[in-house]
Amino acid sequence: MNWYSVAAIYFLFWFLALFLVLPFSARTSVEAGEPLVPGQADSAPREFPAGKIAIRTTLVSAAMFALFFLNYSFGWITADMLDYWN
Repeated sequence: MNWYSVAAIYFLFWFLALFLVLPFSARTSVEAGEPLVPGQADSAPREFPAGKIAIRTTLVSAAMFALFFLNYSFGWITADMLDYWN
């Protein structure tokens, strides 16, 4: 596999992991006990910890990509195994 293919697939996993990590990353204003601004939703985060989210996303995506690459190298699950109609 070429290095640019590896990089492209890793970035796809990174953005998938980003959307998996985001819901678990911040405390809401209600949980922190802060007063709400008029018009603010109860589920709005009190702050956005971008650094922590990036680190967690990188760790999750690295684990996902490692599993993908090991499967690619050793052929644990192939496309033929997933073909149910033939």
